[in-house]
Amino acid sequence: MHEENSLIHKSVTIEEGAKIAEDVVIGPFCFIGKDVTIESGCTLESNIILKGKLHIDKGVKIFSFAIIGNENSEITVGEKTHIREFTQIGSQEDENEVPKKITIGANNFLMGYVQILSGVTLGDSCILTNAVRLYENVKCEERVIIGGFSSIEANNTLGTGTMIGGASYVTHDIPPFTLVEGNHATIKGLNVIGLRRRVENKDDIEEIKAVYKKILGEDVDKELAKEIAQTHGNDYVKRFASFVATSNI
Repeated sequence: MHEENSLIHKSVTIEEGAKIAEDVVIGPFCFIGKDVTIESGCTLESNIILKGKLHIDKGVKIFSFAIIGNENSEITVGEKTHIREFTQIGSQEDENEVPKKITIGANNFLMGYVQILSGVTLGDSCILTNAVRLYENVKCEERVIIGGFSSIEANNTLGTGTMIGGASYVTHDIPPFTLVEGNHATIKGLNVIGLRRRVENKDDIEEIKAVYKKILGEDVDKELAKEIAQTHGNDYVKRFASFVATSNI
């Protein structure tokens, strides 16, 4: 149990060894495991379970009935991330293998009923809407947006600025700055709005568009993508082409 603290509800169970900053607010009926660290400015609503080697950075807000970690998991959650109701992160036990570390970056927004499995890496400023599921070893680079009820199959990477439509089923890597939807999901074009928000120079956007047509037009041209990645002077284009050249699409 915990010492008397007006910010922590009296019904909360905190195992000995847990490290909790003095200003953390914890609502009724939460459970905090012995290897959990919660940094300053965090808020936990009610009925939350936190287990395993879990580090929650500053300013994180976790809503009711979320479950993060199990007895054998290792998880980090970046600052100012919001985790909405009934989300599960690394809470599934696997009897056949040691769970891999889960890394959640900063300023992410995970909506209700999201599930994140072992080995997932989530970059900064991503949005996972309701009932999204990331299977084992999925990697999301920064500023990825995934529509509700979508699933990302194991061992795939979603490039920076990718937008996945709702109810999509993704079975392969998705290049940066692209729009994707469907079951099975296919690339529909570039996320031009996302590019305009991120890339100040209009000429950079036009160069990305031109390269997209060359290497992801009618067919995927990985050899051309490799050549462009090695020779092109635009950093955005190089990143895009390099991803395609080494992807599993």
